[in-house]
Amino acid sequence: MARRKRYLTATLPDGYVKTIGPTAAPFTHYWRIVAVLENGATEVFWGHEASLKEARGKREAAADAARQRGWRRYDFDVVELTEDSAPPARV
Repeated sequence: MARRKRYLTATLPDGYVKTIGPTAAPFTHYWRIVAVLENGATEVFWGHEASLKEARGKREAAADAARQRGWRRYDFDVVELTEDSAPPARV
């Protein structure tokens, strides 16, 4: 039997809202890395995982990337996804 499709929403501490879906995947957490490069530019990396443990595991990968790529600094966030029954309104 197919799983029903759902929309997932992540609200980060800085107010950014990311919607994922429709999906039947068992995602529970969203992670984001905002890296500040040597030239002052920023790069954003993000993903979603099926557990908090998997999402927190990206922190070590971020530290390795910072060393290898010479990032000035980076911010790492993990938040729980909430389920929405309807797609987000288009603006």
